[in-house]
Amino acid sequence: MRTGEAHVHIDHSVAVHLTAGTGVWIPADGWHHRAVVTEPGTVAFPLWPGPVARPVAEPTRFDVPDDWQDWLIQQFNLQITPLRGAGIPSDAIGDLLRRSPSRPPTVAGPETATPAVPLDPPAMPRTRGARAVAEALSRDPAVDLTVEQWAAKVLSSPRTLRRDFLSGTGVTFEQWRLDCRLSAAVEFLGSGYDVDQVAARVGFASRNGFTRAFKQRFASTPHDFRRRLTVHQAAAPSRRATAERRSDDLVKLVREQQVSEAPALLPEAHTAAHANDAHVLSWVYRGSGYLDVAGRRYERRRGDAIWIPAGVEHVTGLRQGSISLPVGDARPGDLRLTVPLRVRFSPAWDDFLMFHGISSRSILQPDDHDPAQIVGLFHEQLAAQRVLSAPMPTDPTARAAATDFLRTIGTGDRSADLDLPAETHRAFREETGMTFARWRYAARMRIARDLLAGGATPGAVARRVGYAHLPTFSAAFARFHGVSPSEYRGQEAGSAG
Repeated sequence: MRTGEAHVHIDHSVAVHLTAGTGVWIPADGWHHRAVVTEPGTVAFPLWPGPVARPVAEPTRFDVPDDWQDWLIQQFNLQITPLRGAGIPSDAIGDLLRRSPSRPPTVAGPETATPAVPLDPPAMPRTRGARAVAEALSRDPAVDLTVEQWAAKVLSSPRTLRRDFLSGTGVTFEQWRLDCRLSAAVEFLGSGYDVDQVAARVGFASRNGFTRAFKQRFASTPHDFRRRLTVHQAAAPSRRATAERRSDDLVKLVREQQVSEAPALLPEAHTAAHANDAHVLSWVYRGSGYLDVAGRRYERRRGDAIWIPAGVEHVTGLRQGSISLPVGDARPGDLRLTVPLRVRFSPAWDDFLMFHGISSRSILQPDDHDPAQIVGLFHEQLAAQRVLSAPMPTDPTARAAATDFLRTIGTGDRSADLDLPAETHRAFREETGMTFARWRYAARMRIARDLLAGGATPGAVARRVGYAHLPTFSAAFARFHGVSPSEYRGQEAGSAG
């Protein structure tokens, strides 16, 4: 896990919560069904490290020391690309996974009887969608989705989902979820968890809110209920509580042991000469490298992203201490490309580019993953860079159209918006790397930037570059430059002072 949070469910019996700087080992043998759900803003790397010295036989959560982060990213890179280089030694992975002593589940001492509190979970709804929601909440009552979000997951409408819960169980969705959480809370309290742990595990935002709901239902505070169970309960922990204890045990790794230190620098890596079936966008996350194509070397620095054309034999290489990742592919029919094309992304793009690369090269991807998104993003970044040098086409008709647009911008004359011949559009793409529409947008943003740097107000600039409404201009400027017009104007004023 590089950033964010994830929930890993294995064979419906083990649930592991991951945060930045942690990971989970899932053995190949004996564990068949696993699901990984990541929260928004999460970047997680799936790895297949192969045989490991002193292998771990059960799912195991582990911490990743800071000096291992880049090595694990490079391990992913070596798995999905033709790069040849040194990965992580198997005995080092074994060190990361070595377990600490387990803490056995807490079992209360024998006495007479359990307090008379209903332990049965609430009735399950009958319809397919509502039952799927109920089963998911039964597995993890802490999931905090709205009715609208649950309805979208099961391809239903919020109204239908509410109706199905009410008709199938006799209670509203909200009441059913509360009953589910309280039923789970009883199991956890009876298994030795303290009140704060239980509140968090069953989905309450605070101890006070949990206590109020529990007391209203059972006429007892969770603390008193747990104390009475400690004295009276003779039953073994429930299956749910046992699974949670098992998950807790997985947390105890590495902290009490010495872990092999990663080498100071990643080794050099390179590919053999080869050609790809599709265009590949390769991005340098750390360090530097090169791309050799047709006798020419393209140097690559931190942040550089370069399209490697399909069907062209090439060699890519990384220098010591460097990492590059493929962040997207494009079919030749979707992107006309015969020579490498390069742009640079700032570090602010790191997480997004990593996420897109993982989504395009593994099964860990969002439901609405769009592989073509990276093509549009690349061209937007390319337009932003090329406009810095105010590229003008040399083709006579294309140059005339560009000049006419610049001459009439902000005057209300829309002649430049008229359709142009196909040859003119082709000339714009070939000579500037942009369509005419994208060129006009980039030119407006370049002019707007210069005017703001000169002290003009955002409102005046909006009118000058042809925007009738300031909010529309502000949104377009922020999308292009990454800051609002006012922020950019302030930055320029500050640097001038």
